[in-house]
Amino acid sequence: MNKITIIGAGNMGGALAKGFCKGIPDADITIAVRDMGKAKQITDQYPAIKVCGDDRQSVVGADIVILSVKPWQAGEVIGKIKPELRNNMIFISVAAGIGIGCLSQMMSCPNAPHIFYAIPNLAAEFQSGITFVTPAQNVPADITDKVISLFDVIGQTMICSEKQLESGMLLASCGIAYIMKILRAQTEAGVEMGFKADDALKIAMSTMDGATSLLRGTGKHPCELIDKVATPGGYTIKGLNEMDHSGLSSAIIKVFKTGFNQ
Repeated sequence: MNKITIIGAGNMGGALAKGFCKGIPDADITIAVRDMGKAKQITDQYPAIKVCGDDRQSVVGADIVILSVKPWQAGEVIGKIKPELRNNMIFISVAAGIGIGCLSQMMSCPNAPHIFYAIPNLAAEFQSGITFVTPAQNVPADITDKVISLFDVIGQTMICSEKQLESGMLLASCGIAYIMKILRAQTEAGVEMGFKADDALKIAMSTMDGATSLLRGTGKHPCELIDKVATPGGYTIKGLNEMDHSGLSSAIIKVFKTGFNQ
């Protein structure tokens, strides 16, 4: 059984710890934290997760280390744990902006581990996320396969170039907030039409689940399934045309590209 250490137990680190704990039987997971109150919130739910207040001590004997700290803390943390790094260790940064180049510079030592840069999202806690992963050059294929297997526990995994990671983050991580905004709007529409807010949200979420299930289950393109729902002269086609008149598709594309173009 691999020992996994997650340094940092904020929103992302905490989500990863919980997701791995749910998906890996007898998981040996340690979180390295400075805020013991935040750690307690996690261990109250998942007592199997160990807590360590010392970054260096937390990685002793670890097979996989995940760096999930604020970007400006990365250099300090790596400086502390460097003596405990090993060649056969897997080191994964999920810290925004701390990619392969930064890690390679910070870990330029004979005992440097196998380096990966990854972008997961908060749905990892519920094993419904998607993680984009970039291995450093010369990482053996079997090591990359281990990392894929790890992140497959919390959803889907996609190997891509580091250049594509930013696009993946915008589509999947930022995208969660954008989807929430759409669900919120659908909920408000439901309230205006007479449902209580909680019921309207349940309907919106169920509809979202149904749409994705149809896509996965049939393997069909969204346009093909839209045509099945949109009967001639019906409510659906009128609503779809109103979406087009309002520029919805264009607005959504612009939203995703806003961060990409900066």
